[in-house]
Amino acid sequence: MNVLLIYPEFPDTFWSFKHALKLAHKRASSPPLGLLTIAALLPPQWNKRLVDLNVARLTDRDLSWADAVFVSAMLVQREAARSVIARCRAAGVRIIAGGPLFTSEYGQFEAVDHFVLNEGELTLPPFLADLAQGQAKRVYATAEFADIRKSPVPLWSLAQMRRYAAMSLQYSRGCPFQCEFCNVTALFGHRPRTKGTDQVLAELDGLYTQGWRGSVFFVDDNFIGNKKQLKTELLPALIAWQKTRGGLSFYTEASINLADDPQLAELMVEAGFDTVFIGIETPNEASLAESGKHQNQSRNLVEDVKRLQRAGLQVQGGFIVGFDSDTPAIFQRQIDFIQKSGIVTAMVGLLQAIPGTRLYERMQREGRLVSDGTGDNVSISTNIIPAMNLETLQEGYKSILRTIYAPENYYRRLKSFLWEYRPPKVRSVMSLGHKMALFHSIYRLGILGKERLCFWKVMLWALFKRPRLFSHALTLAIYGYHFRIICERYILK
Repeated sequence: MNVLLIYPEFPDTFWSFKHALKLAHKRASSPPLGLLTIAALLPPQWNKRLVDLNVARLTDRDLSWADAVFVSAMLVQREAARSVIARCRAAGVRIIAGGPLFTSEYGQFEAVDHFVLNEGELTLPPFLADLAQGQAKRVYATAEFADIRKSPVPLWSLAQMRRYAAMSLQYSRGCPFQCEFCNVTALFGHRPRTKGTDQVLAELDGLYTQGWRGSVFFVDDNFIGNKKQLKTELLPALIAWQKTRGGLSFYTEASINLADDPQLAELMVEAGFDTVFIGIETPNEASLAESGKHQNQSRNLVEDVKRLQRAGLQVQGGFIVGFDSDTPAIFQRQIDFIQKSGIVTAMVGLLQAIPGTRLYERMQREGRLVSDGTGDNVSISTNIIPAMNLETLQEGYKSILRTIYAPENYYRRLKSFLWEYRPPKVRSVMSLGHKMALFHSIYRLGILGKERLCFWKVMLWALFKRPRLFSHALTLAIYGYHFRIICERYILK
């Protein structure tokens, strides 16, 4: 059996980092971890190819070679997935689909032959057994959660590693919190499930053997869901692994209560973590209560962020406007918070109701649901009827982005972060990729860019005041270039 594993293209969004990646001669942030894991679950005698449309083209020769295609996608890839499915259908290839998009909306994809939904460790084996008997059903789903200690090492050999900025692996699934707007608990449960330490090390060994020496993204929705196990098992093992192998840096997602545990933060940094994404959402206490984001309430969120920065973790932040409790004052409050916190990578979006969330169900009950959510953070539209006047909400949202990504404000925030950031170890020798990025960023930002004065001020300041952090300053300057392009093309036009 010849199998193509196809990953649709991401649209141009904040999270795509496409314009930043071009400066480093990379095509995408990371390969599709779900498909590489599915590939490892397929029969070993099958011939497998990965076609990630974010780094390569799908050719007619690929489709003529294939007996079947496996397609996985997230909500934001909805339209790209439709195009892929239509092309595979026209080629007469059997189509199997799974992943978050199809788990939520499989009824909207009539051209797909078979759906393998929810967690593939549970639903793929019965599909394969039925397929071997010529009796494959159309939908395979489950309400159970997999024991991910039995998950295989992803088939890294299928990925064209040199085209990616980072690799990815997963330690846990599920989140102990239950925010109204988030679908993580609906997809993966309320109780975090973890892989064994030996599994994680085997995955890292696999990446290392393939020659990877860059960043690795732990894709957990909340990496610190099981703090005890992290402290006593995984992090000590990662620290030991780095001493014998080394050369990798890690980043992940976590909840803000990481700031309450200095020991955990210290262990993460020692293990090689240098960045963490945190859902801050809003400084408005009423909106945090409304959305069930209780872990963020009654805190000094700015000081929490700075505490993590001083511990050696760059904090990336997610922010939302459009909660029912928001008033027009929220726009300036968000701007003030972002600037004071020194969160350079600040992702701000309008509230959307995603299928499977309590917010989606509430909007349905209240007759306020306009359409299914897009999952796209580059949009001034929302799929709900907001409590605030829609035009006021949209204009306020634009004002946030116009302000925080303006060069003078962005670089002021970058300098503030570099002043607080205290990583214990920073390599003094830049990689070839960083040298290439330096050359292209000087040309793009320091010569052609409207922001060139701000760029040179902060780069020279970093070079003389924080020389060990110069590569961080360069990377974040390139991120700002990407964010400004996205805003100008899709939001502020």
